Amino acid sequence: MHYQEERNYGCRVSDSWMYRGLKTVIMENELIRIVILADKGADIYQFVYKKTDTDFLWRSPWGVRDPSAFIPTTGDGVGMWMDTYEGGWQTVLPGGGFPSVYGEADMGLHAEVNTLPWDCTIVEDSVERISVRFSVRTYRTPFFFEKVLTIEKSRPALFIEQTLINEGAEAVHCIWGEHIALGSPFLSDRCLIDLPGGKVINHPKEFHENNRLEPGAVTDWPMTRLRDGTDHNLSIVPGQDFFSYDQSYVTDMPAGWYGITNRDIGVGFGVAFSEIYKYLWYWQSLGGGTGYPWYGRTYNIGLEPFTSYTNEGLGTAVDNGTALLVQAGQEVKSSVTAVAYESLTGIEGVSQCGDINLKR
Repeated sequence: MHYQEERNYGCRVSDSWMYRGLKTVIMENELIRIVILADKGADIYQFVYKKTDTDFLWRSPWGVRDPSAFIPTTGDGVGMWMDTYEGGWQTVLPGGGFPSVYGEADMGLHAEVNTLPWDCTIVEDSVERISVRFSVRTYRTPFFFEKVLTIEKSRPALFIEQTLINEGAEAVHCIWGEHIALGSPFLSDRCLIDLPGGKVINHPKEFHENNRLEPGAVTDWPMTRLRDGTDHNLSIVPGQDFFSYDQSYVTDMPAGWYGITNRDIGVGFGVAFSEIYKYLWYWQSLGGGTGYPWYGRTYNIGLEPFTSYTNEGLGTAVDNGTALLVQAGQEVKSSVTAVAYESLTGIEGVSQCGDINLKR
């Protein structure tokens, strides 16, 4: 039997928790608390800024479910993923977006690592610094994936170092993304999204009755167009009464970062990411997610760094030339940093070191 030092100060970590039947890892310091569902995709379920008791991450209406505790009533590639989608932050690999076929393998929604249990090992545990390694092997593709999550004393930042390895004997395509969903009460119509710039591409076709954006419109951030031709500023988050359900993609960003700031409570969430993520998916579920699976219950957005686009699955990304091709035996690395900050006006930058450049 293994026992850890049970500190109540500085950096703390424990992999001895179970939540709703799932092995769960808790990492924290004086400023932030991170909860990871090791048995369900190593999903980051909570990212809490302790000073204001703010959890930035959205939770789905049904919350955490144990995939092993029930039998799905459908084999549909969307429904099986949605059955256990708790919100929060998923690693998406090797197929991002809706179901598609790659080679002879069916790829369900956001397949496949975020529905699997991951191995986890605490690799550093001190007052000054904690690190946990999570790893998994895919089952319809030949990938091994590893990510190491780190928190340092007195810093409101989570550092993630990731490695993808193709263990097969042939080159294989993939989509790799960070599915980060943000929700209320942090999310409101007082939130401002800051980016370094880039090109906005709206989803190329209508896919929901409450789409309000002009399909396929290409503009410069932050402006886009609504279906009626009206200019629309994507950097200002609308309220739930905007009643929309849309998808946009930001590309050609001069640097890989974003921040979203709630100007009423003076708190924000910033993310910096490696150049491998060439697209920032912007999922807009602003009260208009009617029908299955939301039934009008959701107000949230996703700001999601991805290697590829659109959200129509791996097959589409291969066809449009944006899928990541990993050679046999090749290792591909990435870094992501997420940080809580305080501001009433927004930010001008986030570094991989977790430093925030505040607007003056």
